[in-house]
Amino acid sequence: MAGRAVRRKTASSFLRLLCLVCLLALAPACAQAQSRQSAPASVASSVTPSVGASTAVSVSLLTIDGPIGPAYADYVERGIARAARQRRSLVVLQLDTPGGLDTAMRSTIRAILAAPLPVACFVAPSGARAASAGTYILYACHIAAMAPGTNLGAATPVQVGPGGPDPPAAGKDKAPSAMEAKAVNDAAAYIRGLAQLRGRNADWAEKSVRQSLSLSAGDALAAGVIDLVARDVAQLLALADGRVVRVRNADWTVQVAGAGVLDAAPDWRTRFLAVIANPSVALILLTVGMYGLLFEFMSPGAVLPGVVGAICLLLGLYGMQLLPINYSGLALILFGLACMVAEAFLPSFGVIGLGGVLAFVIGALLLMDSDAPGFGMPLGFVASVGITAALLVGATAQVALRTRRRPAPGVTAGLEGEIAEMLGDAVREGWANVGGETWRVVTDTPLHERQRVRVVGRSGRVLRVVPFDASNSARAPPAGNM
Repeated sequence: MAGRAVRRKTASSFLRLLCLVCLLALAPACAQAQSRQSAPASVASSVTPSVGASTAVSVSLLTIDGPIGPAYADYVERGIARAARQRRSLVVLQLDTPGGLDTAMRSTIRAILAAPLPVACFVAPSGARAASAGTYILYACHIAAMAPGTNLGAATPVQVGPGGPDPPAAGKDKAPSAMEAKAVNDAAAYIRGLAQLRGRNADWAEKSVRQSLSLSAGDALAAGVIDLVARDVAQLLALADGRVVRVRNADWTVQVAGAGVLDAAPDWRTRFLAVIANPSVALILLTVGMYGLLFEFMSPGAVLPGVVGAICLLLGLYGMQLLPINYSGLALILFGLACMVAEAFLPSFGVIGLGGVLAFVIGALLLMDSDAPGFGMPLGFVASVGITAALLVGATAQVALRTRRRPAPGVTAGLEGEIAEMLGDAVREGWANVGGETWRVVTDTPLHERQRVRVVGRSGRVLRVVPFDASNSARAPPAGNM
């Protein structure tokens, strides 16, 4: 009973510590998602007041502000479909991205190419960029525009995942491998095809892939890479009005004069997927999930740690599916977590647990390939999680050491000299609490309830006790047979 109480208290302390770490990790991601949610609203409010409420022409404004991943790809697909159902005249895709995953980029481009209405890509606000995957998306849109002070390019693909080759580097003497050449040639052909489809500069598009070139907004307009340079969405609509574009092999005249801009900011589902697909949050969810299950195994019936742990573990594994995972790193993380769980059940006194912490930290550093734009794992975050895990392992080892030092119940050598407490009055025989257990005791001196006594001998399941006071604290009476 005492051991279970200690485990419950330790588990409760661990849970509070893990909840604090989880909140600290989730706070920046949630704040970032909230800021991304509020940014499009400010853009829409700056252009909507100038439009009459009675106008029938309207434009949908979608916003991508971060790495291109499955969450944003799904957001663009649903946004274009919703704009088509609501008979919008144009979809404006406001873009600010460092790049992203190839599969998510191609899903986004397929949705744009299949759109039943024009899609204008607008790299904004000033200071934004459409790097890597963003350049491909810009080329795929029917109208390409940039705000002053923005840039695009650096579209060379990088290989991510376990055992992948290094990206080609400028001035590298070594010839690119067959895998590198294959990826670069495929990307160059892909972006050249998009450029030819939209009638834009295909030669520069290929150079942006093969040589990682970049351009500012003014240079991109002069080179024929984009169609417009606009300060904001209102000016973009004014310059785009009357342009003729090809939509599904048919000419479409863009008529957005005096159009109302309807903000279609990312909904809660997109923001939630973007948060759990954050590498740091996914790692925290995995860690909390494993420790929650560990505490449930240590204290069966606690319920809350098991429920929270299972939910966090499932969310973490789902988030990992949305990320460019190095599976060697994921295997090291799972091995490290398994070692830390085993520390609570095996008498290694910290050896297995500290080895698990080391495997966990190395796996976390390898988990996300830093070459994938926007999906790197912060070193400081990994260090903080590793230190927290080490402290938890140390606390578990300390509990194990305290439990080992405690004398085994039922052993005479461990009971003689033990201080006990009477559970009731006793003239000759009675009951006492000895080391958390209830024992039958005999005495030559009348005893009272809650009186402290010392064990001086044992006969089978009966202990011999004497009153504990200052006179016998230094020397116990000789044990006698009963």
